[in-house]
Amino acid sequence: MKESPQDPAADREVEPNSQIPKAWPFKRVFYGWAIVWTGFVASFGMVPMFGPVLGVFFEPIQEELGWSRATMAFAFTLGSMTSSLATFAFGRVLDKYGARAIVVIAGVIITLAMLGISFMQEPWQFWILFGLGRGSALGGIQIGVGISIANWFVRRRPRAVAIRQSGLRAGQAIFPMLIVAILAVTGWREAWRILAVLTGLLIIIPGAIFLRRRPEDLGLYPDGEKPADASAAAPRGFGRDIRDISWTLKEARRTRAFWMIVMFVSVDRFALGAINLHMVISFQDKGLSAVQAVSILSLFAATSALTGVPWGFVFEKLHIRFGAMLISFLLLLSMGVLIIADTYPMAILFGLVFGFAVGGSSLVETLLWSDFFGRRHMGEIRAFTAPFRLLSPVGPTAAGYIFDTTGSYRIAYSIFGGVFFVMLLAMSFATVPVKPEAVVADVEETPAGS
Repeated sequence: MKESPQDPAADREVEPNSQIPKAWPFKRVFYGWAIVWTGFVASFGMVPMFGPVLGVFFEPIQEELGWSRATMAFAFTLGSMTSSLATFAFGRVLDKYGARAIVVIAGVIITLAMLGISFMQEPWQFWILFGLGRGSALGGIQIGVGISIANWFVRRRPRAVAIRQSGLRAGQAIFPMLIVAILAVTGWREAWRILAVLTGLLIIIPGAIFLRRRPEDLGLYPDGEKPADASAAAPRGFGRDIRDISWTLKEARRTRAFWMIVMFVSVDRFALGAINLHMVISFQDKGLSAVQAVSILSLFAATSALTGVPWGFVFEKLHIRFGAMLISFLLLLSMGVLIIADTYPMAILFGLVFGFAVGGSSLVETLLWSDFFGRRHMGEIRAFTAPFRLLSPVGPTAAGYIFDTTGSYRIAYSIFGGVFFVMLLAMSFATVPVKPEAVVADVEETPAGS
């Protein structure tokens, strides 16, 4: 085994399967799938920190406390900014130690934050509590589990990421309807307490038991298979390059593709987070009942969840650059539908188109970084790019401000359409870089004792 000064833990002699948790019952199944399903459950559990769930609480909180939409949306924005800071702080930690401790700690913070929200009285309390919770969800769980899965898979990475991400979309489909049912018999404060208990159980316990850093730590290979020759020629055309070649941050920054991906991921949250957050109340403004508006949210989330895995199989054949271009076009199309959707059937059409697009967009960011630049330095690369995303979370607050001042979301949705067009342009220029002289020494580590 080649010595790697950047990863001394990989030099340890590890007997294959000797460190696989005894709680994993499927001993003949590649342990990477335990990482995937842990990510699925954790993603399901962190859904209360996402826009679709918070949007359901807008009306009851507004009725009791009298806060404006911009005031409530600012907590969402603050949480997204906090996640960028968390990613910046913990990127290298994820590369070196893995995600288990970070995911568990994030689960504890989210649970305590939701309990605190159930007692809040002032906007600043909501901003701090929801900001900490959402920051932990995005910067701790989403990034941590995403990097873990990318480390455990190469060839089957798209389907693995898709399965994990479908947990998030399934939660977005189920939790809003669950909250509506809870609100029908009790108050919004009690609903937050119930969600806190569910979240704690779904994130903390599975994360502590099953998460592990890399397959090499357990004497295994990515995908459970001995890797192919990493110096082989990359496929041409639209095909996906599945070679396990990693770039350092310094090497990646010298490529045009790196900066095009930075642009892509820096603006997507500006639009997607705002649309998710304001979707329910926006349709209510157009005359839909609360149940109808929430049903569109659930339809969008269910469509996203059901199409996520098929998108994963598509991205195993289609290079993620072209996949990102396709997703950007579909998101742009969905904005056109949303602007004119003023009836329930049109709202349903939006939910289907937007859900189909988001089902694929959920996979794109992880696959862009890992397929372009490999898995060994992904935490460091994501940490470097995190500050570029600090301004993108202002989208939800900006949309709330636009509505508060104009009485409509039309201008905001038009701006979001422009954002999706910029994403499409960025990917059109993100040609796949070729590592000079096929330098693969950094990625030729094999499991000890293999």
